[in-house]
Amino acid sequence: MSTTNWPQAQNLPPGEPQSAPLLVKKTAEFAIVGDGKNANWSRTEWVSIPQRKTFGDSFETRVKVLYSETGLYFLFHCQDQKLTASMEADFLDLWNEDVVEVFLWPDENFPAYFEYELSPLNYELPLLVPNNKGDFLGWLPWHYQGDRKILHATSVEGGEKKSGAEISAWIAEFFIPYKLLKPLGNLSPVSGTRWRANLYRCDYDRGQMAYWTWQPIEVRFHEYERFGTLLFE
Repeated sequence: MSTTNWPQAQNLPPGEPQSAPLLVKKTAEFAIVGDGKNANWSRTEWVSIPQRKTFGDSFETRVKVLYSETGLYFLFHCQDQKLTASMEADFLDLWNEDVVEVFLWPDENFPAYFEYELSPLNYELPLLVPNNKGDFLGWLPWHYQGDRKILHATSVEGGEKKSGAEISAWIAEFFIPYKLLKPLGNLSPVSGTRWRANLYRCDYDRGQMAYWTWQPIEVRFHEYERFGTLLFE
């Protein structure tokens, strides 16, 4: 979720503490098809993402994370009633409709992190977000193809995958290659490596943004001093 005038990283502000590190287990490479049924997903458990803001509806959001020799795998399961998603192109302001988001900060010594958004209709927004003393811009990837391109797919349960459809849930599955994250440091994680990260979901069933965050925020998704920790097994 892209916003402006966000604060420079400082100590964690008072409030709800971070949760324990999320243990990321290793996997062999596998295909992304959007239904989350690949047997490799059974290697790890679901993690619940708390709903932090609601407008009357309470939906469950769960995520799984795995890593391989070449990148990270993510699987979101989002309970829902309606697909509020009308954008039909990549690189748009997807956060203004239903979306899941992953923010990855591999190297805390480097003032930049990676943001990825995926809509229920399978449109994406990949951004490198540098921080210059509180000012930021999201930069789109260059030569975004081949082994630098994110693999992604989505599906729905209980309805059709189209704008405005009544459904019971939607699923987002994607693979982020380490090569895309260069020149960020601390890439190609091994056992014991730690990355900072946060995981989000936005939903607009009621016309306003309800949201879920793995780690609590005060105002903005870009509060990277509040990011949690991915611990690679």
